[in-house]
Amino acid sequence: MRDLLAMGEKAGALLKARREKIAVGETSAGGLISAALLAVPGASVYYAGGAVTYSARAVKGLLELSFDELRARGIRSSSEPYAEILAETIRQKHGGVTWGLSETGAAGPDGNPYGDPAGHTCFAVAGPVSAVRTLRTGLSDRTENMWLFAEAALGLLVTVLETNPK
Repeated sequence: MRDLLAMGEKAGALLKARREKIAVGETSAGGLISAALLAVPGASVYYAGGAVTYSARAVKGLLELSFDELRARGIRSSSEPYAEILAETIRQKHGGVTWGLSETGAAGPDGNPYGDPAGHTCFAVAGPVSAVRTLRTGLSDRTENMWLFAEAALGLLVTVLETNPK
């Protein structure tokens, strides 16, 4: 499981120490972000919930977001603006949660319908401090990209928590 469990453990320890909770919305990482956070004993102290919103139907049903409405605003899936909306929405849907963490991309082996190549993802943290990043691995290996996407999203969360004291 490479560094993913270590990243989840580090993020969990920071969230526990801060007495803060997180909710996760992920797409092409397929639940790996949540799994890494939940693998830590005592995760219920900081993990409020999450969703793998892999399809437009899941986004609409679980988060009440419409891709048609987002597109009308110039926002497409697998983009930094969408990652920000996803992180903030998942945070709001889990009332009382300090942080939202999201990931949205194209794991591969092919690109997505929005023109992004395999290995492209955007991920965001929403909360008292917000941050968003894009990662392009250049790989078409679906499994490898899923691991890299989850590690990058958790890495951003850890960075935000470490550099912004409570």
